[in-house]
Amino acid sequence: MNKRNEMMDRPVIDKEVRDYLRTSQKQLSGALGEIEAWANERRVPIIPHETVTFFRWLLPILEPKEILEVGTAIGFSAGLMVQSLSSDCHVTTIERNPDMIEKAKINFKKMNIENNVTLLEGQASEWLEKLEDGSVDFIFMDSAKAKYYDFFPHCYRILKQGGVLAIDDVLQGGTILDEDSEVPKRRLKIHRKLNAFLDIVLDHPAFDSSIVPLGDGLLLITKREKVDFSYMLPTDCGQ
Repeated sequence: MNKRNEMMDRPVIDKEVRDYLRTSQKQLSGALGEIEAWANERRVPIIPHETVTFFRWLLPILEPKEILEVGTAIGFSAGLMVQSLSSDCHVTTIERNPDMIEKAKINFKKMNIENNVTLLEGQASEWLEKLEDGSVDFIFMDSAKAKYYDFFPHCYRILKQGGVLAIDDVLQGGTILDEDSEVPKRRLKIHRKLNAFLDIVLDHPAFDSSIVPLGDGLLLITKREKVDFSYMLPTDCGQ
């Protein structure tokens, strides 16, 4: 006898559930907690607390030693990754915004993680080209969403076999499902590039992928096989 589960057709996340995840799970303390509170009070974009707690659970399981972050912002997520792991882990993080770079440097000092972080200043497209194949265990991409498609070939090349690539904010508040005609002109490029990116990665045979409904959608990819995705690279590479 088929018994219908009434929960199957309900949304995974609504506002009450989201607020519960953000307030009821273990909170941060110390300098990292102060930076999170500062950012939330001022509406400075950082990863939401449900993603924070997920990373604090996930990273000790994966135990990455070399981490690459694309999009430093104020340095919060880099600090979170360092503090979630042993003292010998290292984060290389890329940021082009001068204001964010200065704030990140202050926060790295505040968290006392300067020896665990290398901040690369400038265009991500230029830095990614220079990084060595198979040199990192974990990549966190949280940059311009329209650039995920362009940055992916280098990120996949840089990632070790068996490594994990985490890509934030892939659902665009659910508008990823909208038709082009329903999308405001100012967001159309992001909409098209993000959809083109997801069309390639969600069912590719070379890796395992899953979108976790945390924040605005966290895409996780585990590299299983080497594949050349250079056909995705733009002819004019700018961040």
